[in-house]
Amino acid sequence: MVKDLFERIQNNKGPLGKWASQAEGYYVFPKLEGELGPRMKFHGKDILNWSLNDYLGLANHPEVRKADADAAAQYGAAYPMGARMMSGHTDAHEQLERELAAFVHKEAAYLLNFGYQGIMSAIDALVTKNDIIVYDVDAHACIIDGVRLHMGKRFTYRHNDLESMEKNLQRATKMALETGGGILFITEGVFGMRGQQGKLKEIVAMKKKYNFRLLVDDAHGFGTLGKTGAGAGEEQGCQDGIDVYFSTFAKSMASIGAFLAGDKDVIDYLKYNLRSQMFAKALPMIQTVGALKRLQLLRDNPGLKDKLWENVNALQNGLKERGFNIGDTNTCVTPVYLEGSIPEAMVMVNDLRENYGIFLSIVVYPVIPKGIILLRMIPTASHTLADINETLSAFEAIREKLVNGTYKKIAEATTVDVS
Repeated sequence: MVKDLFERIQNNKGPLGKWASQAEGYYVFPKLEGELGPRMKFHGKDILNWSLNDYLGLANHPEVRKADADAAAQYGAAYPMGARMMSGHTDAHEQLERELAAFVHKEAAYLLNFGYQGIMSAIDALVTKNDIIVYDVDAHACIIDGVRLHMGKRFTYRHNDLESMEKNLQRATKMALETGGGILFITEGVFGMRGQQGKLKEIVAMKKKYNFRLLVDDAHGFGTLGKTGAGAGEEQGCQDGIDVYFSTFAKSMASIGAFLAGDKDVIDYLKYNLRSQMFAKALPMIQTVGALKRLQLLRDNPGLKDKLWENVNALQNGLKERGFNIGDTNTCVTPVYLEGSIPEAMVMVNDLRENYGIFLSIVVYPVIPKGIILLRMIPTASHTLADINETLSAFEAIREKLVNGTYKKIAEATTVDVS
C-alpha cells in the first residue's frame, strides 16, 4: 500500500512545530494590539516593543497615515485589477519605480508585490541550468528558496568569509567553463539575525579577478545605511558594483511591496521574465501611493535616520558596557547572545514580558546553533532614551536569573511538548 502522504506530517511536526502546544499565541504567533510603535499591548498588558521593523518610525507618521487613507478613499483596496502586463499598470507604479531607481543610484527599477516571492523569482529569472550560483550559507530563507528553484549547480561559502568566497568562485568558474554558463553571486547588505553587513566592498573587488554578477538583498540596509539611506552599498562605497539591488518595503518603508534596481537592460529583462509578477495582480494603489509618500519622507528628512542611529548607539553601547555579547553587529539589528536551552529561553522571555514589560523576538535552534539563545531587538527612531534605559535594567535582571539557574529550575518543573 502507498504510504499516506500525511503520515510524516502527523508524526514529525518539525523543529519549531514540536513546541506549538506550549509556544503558539505567546512565543510564536503572538497578538500585539494598539497603534504600531514602541508602546503596545500584549495579552492585555502594556509592553515596550523591540520587535517591529519600523526603523524610521513611519508606520504612524501623520503624513503616511493621511497618504494611505487618501489613497484608500480614492482607489479602494482593489485598484488596479489584473497583472501589470495585462491591465494593472499605472502612472503611479512607473513614478515609484523612477524615484526608487534614482534613490539607490541605479538606471531603472521594477516594483514587486512581495519581497519574499520577488527575490525568489528574480533568482529564477536571472539564471539558466548552465549557470552557477554562489551564495552565503547564512542567506535569508527567501534566497535559499530561490536557489532551490535553480536546476543548475550552486555553491555555498562560509558566512562572510572571504577565503571561502574565493575558493567557491574558483569552483564556480571551473564549472561554468564546462557548462558554458555564467556566475550569479548572492549576498545580503545586512544579515537580519546577526546584524552584520555583507562584505560588499570586498566582493565587488573580486570582480576584477572573477567574472560574475552580484545580486544583493538589502532589506535591512535600505533607509538605515549610507549617507542618504541608499543602503549597504552606499555605506561601503561600492553601490556601482552591485548589478541587481533588491529591497523590501517591509522594513524602513513600513509597508508591503519590494523592488529590484539595476541597469535598464537587466530590469527590462526582469519585467518580461519575472514569473511572480507576470502572473500576479499588481501592487494595489494604497501601497503604491503610500510608498511614494514614505520614500519622500525618507529622502527629505535625514533626521529620521539620525534619530534612529542615536537610539541604536545608545542601546548597543549600553549593552556592551554591561558585559552583554552583541556579536559583531555593525547595523541597527541588535542581537544579544546568551547560553541556554529552548525551555530556559521560553521561561526567560515569559519573565521579560510578564514582569518587566519588555517584548522582543526570541531566536533559537534551528535558526541558530543549539545551546544559544538570541534575543533580537530592532531599535527605531520612535524609541526614547528612557525606553533604552528601562530595557538595559531589565536585561541585567534576567541575566542574573539565567546564570544562577532560576530559569533552568522553572523550565525543568514545566511539562514540555517535544513530541
